[in-house]
Amino acid sequence: MKITSNLNIFITFLILFPVLGFSQNCSLTISGTIKDLNTGLPLEAVNVYINSTSKGTTTDSRGFFLFSNICKGEYHITISHIGCESKQDFVHLTTDTVLNLTMEHSINTLDGVVITAKSKPKTTQNTKTISKQNITDNANENLSNMLESIIGVSTLKNGSGISKPVVHGLYGNRLTILNNGISQSGQQWGNDHSPEIDPLVANKIKVIKGTSALEYMGSNLGSVILVEPKKIEREPHLHGSANYFFETNGLGNGLNLQLQQYSPTIAWKINATLKKTGDRKTATYYLNNTGNQEANFALQLEKSFSKKFSTDLYFSTFNTELGVLRGSHIGNLTDLEEALVREIPFFTEDEFSYSIDAPKQRVHHHLLKIHSNYFIDDTQWLDFTIAGQLNNRKEFDVRRSGRSDIPALSLQQYSYFFEGKHQKIFENKLKLKSGFQFNITDNTNNPETGILPLIPDYLSYETGVYLLTSKKINKSFFEIGLRYDNVKQNVVAISRTIPREIVRYNNHFHNFSTSGGWIYSVSNDFSFSYNVGYATRNPAINELYSNGLHQGVSGIEEGNIALQTEKSLKTTLGFNANISDKFSFESLIYYQRINDFIYLNPQDEIRLTIRGAFPVFKYEQTNAEIYGIDISGKYQINKSLETKLDYSFIWANDLRNNLPLINFPSNNIRGSIVYEFSKSIAVGKSQLENLTIELNNYYVFKQNNILEDQDFVLPPGGYNLLGVKIATDVQLKKTRLRLTTKVDNVLNVVYRDYLNRQRYFANDLGVNITFGVSLKF
Repeated sequence: MKITSNLNIFITFLILFPVLGFSQNCSLTISGTIKDLNTGLPLEAVNVYINSTSKGTTTDSRGFFLFSNICKGEYHITISHIGCESKQDFVHLTTDTVLNLTMEHSINTLDGVVITAKSKPKTTQNTKTISKQNITDNANENLSNMLESIIGVSTLKNGSGISKPVVHGLYGNRLTILNNGISQSGQQWGNDHSPEIDPLVANKIKVIKGTSALEYMGSNLGSVILVEPKKIEREPHLHGSANYFFETNGLGNGLNLQLQQYSPTIAWKINATLKKTGDRKTATYYLNNTGNQEANFALQLEKSFSKKFSTDLYFSTFNTELGVLRGSHIGNLTDLEEALVREIPFFTEDEFSYSIDAPKQRVHHHLLKIHSNYFIDDTQWLDFTIAGQLNNRKEFDVRRSGRSDIPALSLQQYSYFFEGKHQKIFENKLKLKSGFQFNITDNTNNPETGILPLIPDYLSYETGVYLLTSKKINKSFFEIGLRYDNVKQNVVAISRTIPREIVRYNNHFHNFSTSGGWIYSVSNDFSFSYNVGYATRNPAINELYSNGLHQGVSGIEEGNIALQTEKSLKTTLGFNANISDKFSFESLIYYQRINDFIYLNPQDEIRLTIRGAFPVFKYEQTNAEIYGIDISGKYQINKSLETKLDYSFIWANDLRNNLPLINFPSNNIRGSIVYEFSKSIAVGKSQLENLTIELNNYYVFKQNNILEDQDFVLPPGGYNLLGVKIATDVQLKKTRLRLTTKVDNVLNVVYRDYLNRQRYFANDLGVNITFGVSLKF
């Protein structure tokens, strides 16, 4: 009996020993305040979660939150709020902890454009940003279509899957796109050549409207688009996200995976995207051979060797195959004339297909960048960047005798870039930035086509230097900049005359740019801005030497070796006002005069070739003026309901010939009404957070600034598109889920867009429903 009693005591001790010996202190607290990053004001009703537990709370009117009875350990805390990017913070809890957190709350994110409230000016340029959340919500779109949500930005399209951004009427060679700080180098001269960038790698996408940013190499006539990945967070655990979408028009699917982890040894992040879409559909018929597929990957590495010196490496590869509408390639003059007036294109079939046949494009783009940063002291630092790009583009035409698998255009481009820059902040808060850049471009036609090349082989050397300075004086902020570029081109072309012979050209250009700007802040709620800039741009290779069928735009393009350097003067006047807590207003007026403006002019000719019948376009020059206004207003009806209205007006004239300029955007109005649920909604054991329902409307006016004989067909009529979006977040135990549903062209409207080159042959897209799921872990 005594033995049994002692045995029971021993077993009881074994059971209780782990609890008694290793019990944790579960009486700790985590508290804190959450404020607006820009205004410093507390944020109320912010959702706060401890991910590995079921604990959650919301902030009060002081922005305060409190968790009690928490055990020692490591925790990830997630905070989310309507109008803000959700954030995650890591806590190693050993004692009571107080957190002071901030969130960047924006005036408006309804259309994906973030306008930061009451932020200090960093530039006199007009800047708009698309947030990470809105990039994810629109994962089915390409970069250009995402940018279209920004007022003043349009898209030049060549069907449903090929598009490029247009800012204040300028695009292509006049628009600079930076992929992680490197000017995108490819065949951007083509109106049917989309930027070879996966927008899902970006944490944010910026558009700088105005006279451009002089520190970037590229054309300074137009605006600048920056695709910016985020630096890796100093977080020791593995984190990431998985995003999936499905869309009904084209039965498109897409998957994006992101993983990242920080370590003192090295921090790393990977991003991978797969997309596949079949034939798109108008309101009444399929657009045959308009599918596309993508496979993209990006790797980011970061290493800090000391507090003063750090290095990062970035590699990305973008790979796509794009179908071109079969009905846009016609074999004879009679059929082409009929195709321009047909309601339904030639070769239209009633069955859906994922097949991509000729005509089509196949593009591969690779980027490798190594960047180092060295702090001399707290007031000045150096940046060094070395980058290389490889662009391979093949375009396939419908060819006879089974030769459609042989490309009709095959271009390969190598680009090498070096940059060194210095930044200094003086005691009087004067900021000075200077830099040196050198770029080599080697562009070659692969001889596999059996066709005379559209553009010649060339080797280009570009050297650039710049100096920028800025200073804040009382309520004013000033900046001024200068830039000089030296461009040398060695061109090897084939003559247009028979017998064919090799013709060599050696071009040398000097480009000068300067800009100045001023912002005056009347108060935290009112500010004015003025910016003026002068820039020159040398003719691009395609503008000088194009000669042949450009398959992607279904037309014959002819260059002009007599073209002169463009000279541009642009001024902008901006106004921002928070009229009250409920109403905000913004406007940007701009005027641009470009002497010797280069443009592609349709000729009164349809040319029959061995490859079919095609309209003819020639590069010509004139003096041009472009002016317009972007107006945006938002009204908060009540705590949950707000409305927004954007209006964009643009007008462009050929001053030398007293004619309108063609291929400029139509005026448009975009409006939206959004209902935001202020409280979470319980669904089973889960909570629907930040639930929003948006009704949006997009009206495009008919392009009336064009004469009947300036194009092959009259501009299409105006159109109105209605859309709906529903989005919500769901906090799971260790992960966060975001669900979105979008419906574009709800009423299945039949329309054609003036800036879509396929408008000559087919209608634009019908209704499309997109479902998206995003999981953060």
